[in-house]
Amino acid sequence: MAIPHRAVPRVRIARLRDFALVPAIILIGIVGQIVSPVFLHSDNLLNVLQQMSEVGLLVLAQTLVLLVGKMDLSLESTFGLAPGIAAWLIAPVGVAHGLGVLGNAWAIPIVLLVGAVIGLINALLIVRFGLNGFIVTLGMLITLRGLLTGISEGQTFFQLPSSMTYLGQNSALGIPLSVWICVGLFAAAGGVLGFTRWGRSLYAIGGNVDAARAAGIRTHRVLFSVLIVASLLAALGGLLISGRLASVAANQGSGAIFTVFAAAVIGGVSLNGGKGTVLGAFTGILLLYTIQNVLTLGGVPPQWIDALNGGIILVALIVSRVTSGQAQE
Repeated sequence: MAIPHRAVPRVRIARLRDFALVPAIILIGIVGQIVSPVFLHSDNLLNVLQQMSEVGLLVLAQTLVLLVGKMDLSLESTFGLAPGIAAWLIAPVGVAHGLGVLGNAWAIPIVLLVGAVIGLINALLIVRFGLNGFIVTLGMLITLRGLLTGISEGQTFFQLPSSMTYLGQNSALGIPLSVWICVGLFAAAGGVLGFTRWGRSLYAIGGNVDAARAAGIRTHRVLFSVLIVASLLAALGGLLISGRLASVAANQGSGAIFTVFAAAVIGGVSLNGGKGTVLGAFTGILLLYTIQNVLTLGGVPPQWIDALNGGIILVALIVSRVTSGQAQE
C-alpha cells in the first residue's frame, strides 16, 4: 500500500538549519590555525577526518534510530565487541588470549555477523516484546562490555590479521579508506532517507507511529531493520578504528555514546523522533572533532573534552527549545 502524502512529513535531504554549523566549523578552523600552525597541515586534517569517520558511523547509526523515535545506547559496546570477537577467534594462540580457530578471511564476516546478531536481539526485545528501548539497550551496553572484558581478560588484542587492518590503515587518492567509507555511507543514507519509501517511513514512524501504521507502513518490520542496520554500522566503525590502531582494547568505544548524542543533537536530530537529516548529523560530528583537535593542539587536558560534549548537548537543547517552541524529552 502506498503511503498517503499527508501521513508522511516532508522529507528533505538537507535543510537550511543543517548548514548553520558550517560557519562555526570555519570559525573553529581559523581559531585552530591561530592556536597552532600545525592545524591546517594535511597530516593533521586527515588525522581528524579519519578519527571522525570511525565514530561518525556510530553517529549515523544513532541518527537512524533517533529518527524512528528510539535510541540505542548499546552501539558503543557493539563498536568494541564486534571486532573484539573477530580478534579473539582469529588472533594467534597466546596473543592476548586469542583462540586462533578461524582463518584471516573470516574477520570482516564475523564483525558484521556479530553486529547483526546484536541488532536482532535488541529488535526482538524492543519491538517484538515491547520492552523499554532505553532500558534494553542500557542492559545490552553493560552486557556487551562485560563480554569483551571477559573474552580478552581485560587485555588488548593485538597482532591483528591484515584483513582486520586493511580498511583502517590504507588510503585511496591520499585519503584514508575509512574517510571514503564514512562519507559514502552518509551520502547513501541521505539518498535513502530522501528518495525511498523505507526512508520516508522512518520519518513517519518517528513523527507518529500510530498514524504511520494506519497509513499501511509495516512499522515493526521497519523498526527491526533500523536497529539491525544501526548495529551493523557500529560494528563496521569498530572495525575501522581497530584497523587503524591494529588492536582491540578491552574498553574500546567506552564513553563514545556521549560524543554520538552530542553530535546528533547539535546536528539538529530530534530526540523525539521524526526530525533531522544525516547532513546535519555529519556536520555535528565534524564540528565536535574540529573543536577537540583545536583543544588538543592548544594543550587543553582531554578530561575537559567530556565536559565540553555535555555542555554542547545542553546548549543545543536550549536552542532547540527557543527556536521550535517545543522541549525535547
